[in-house]
Parts: sequence; structure tokens; C-alpha cells
Amino acid sequence: MKNPWQTLDEAMTDEGPMRLKMRNHEYIIEMESFVLMNSKLNLTEIALGQSACENISASKPHILIGGLGMGFTLRAALDHLPIKASVVVAELNATVVNWCRGELADLTNNAATDPRVKIVIEDVANLITRAANSGSGFDAIVLDLYQGTHDANTDRNHPFYSRQALDRTRRALKPGGILGVWTETSDTQFEKRLRRIGFSVERTRPGKGGPRHTVYLAKKLVTTPRKRKQR
Repeated sequence: MKNPWQTLDEAMTDEGPMRLKMRNHEYIIEMESFVLMNSKLNLTEIALGQSACENISASKPHILIGGLGMGFTLRAALDHLPIKASVVVAELNATVVNWCRGELADLTNNAATDPRVKIVIEDVANLITRAANSGSGFDAIVLDLYQGTHDANTDRNHPFYSRQALDRTRRALKPGGILGVWTETSDTQFEKRLRRIGFSVERTRPGKGGPRHTVYLAKKLVTTPRKRKQR
């Protein structure tokens, strides 16, 4: 018989109480009764951080990560970035940051306190917009958000994955920059939007068996596709 879950901490959010729980060295972050994250189900997060950063050639790359979670995506990114890299992590909830620097720190070898990392309590959409408007681009933007891309297929104003939002993200990337995205399952409409605004697209499903989510890598092309002439 498994041991019961132990609640380590709890915080109130706009969506209700959020709890950090532990059982036999396994951790979960729970919103109401819905499990947002599980420390033993981190394969896709690790693949996202690694694949987005492992082929960056810049000696001082500048990376933006949206969503800290338990820190696995951040840890994987750091493991594939040079010592002179700088990583900005946008997280909405300060409690999650405290957990990653406290109870969850050992899971990621203290990724949240790495000297290359700056964590800001802000919507990552704001940081993308500022970079797009200022021209100071990122070498990679990694979106590890707990909701994937599919909602944007019916929401033309989606803040991250609508065509307008993706165009803004493209402008926030340097030439050849990488957009890495986690989502639940493959999304052909999302892929079409990416290609139409000037990204090449690669889709993978890391692992074998069990829960398998999807990782998208989209590379900013030098030129955007030509718009079709209206007849």
C-alpha cells in the first residue's frame, strides 16, 4: 500500500488553492484536485529545454523561458548552454519560484539559483512583446506552459499561439532563433500557422509508452513567405 500524499505547502491563486505534495520522494503540484506537474513525468520538459538550446552557436546566447514549473526545462536548457549564457524565466506565481529554490531544488541541482538565470514574476507575453518592439531579440524562446497550442485553433486572439502572437514571437527572435513549445498532442493547424509566418517546423514525441506529449521546434527563417496575391 502506498503512503498517503503529504502536503508540504499551499498557496491561494486566482484559480484556487495550489498545493505542493510529496510521497516517497515523488512531488506533485496540484491545483484544486487537478495535478499540474509530477516530478516523475518530466521527459517532455527535459527534451524541450535540451532540443531548444543544444544547437545554439552564439557564445553568449540570450534565452527566454515561459513557465518555471518544477524547473526541469530550465535545468535541461542550462545543461546545454555555455557559461556565458543568460536565461530569463517568466513565471506568474512567486510561490512556484520559492518551491523551486526550496523543497524542489534538489530535483534540478538548484537550477533556479544558477548565476546565469534571472527569474521575473511576469506574464511571458509581456516580455515577448517588449523584445519584438525593441529589436533586442532572443536566441531562443521556450514556452513550457501548462496549456498547449490547441485552444488557439478556435481563438484568433490567443496570447501565445494565434497567428498574430506567433508573428510577434518571430520578431522577438534573432535571425535563426528557435521557438520551442510544449503541447499535449500534435497540432497540424499550429504547424500551418508557424510555416505561414516564416518558421521551419520540427515535431517530436519524446519517449516510449506512458504519457507522451509533443515538443515543437520552430526555427526563424531569414525571409518570410511571400503573401499570395489576391485575385
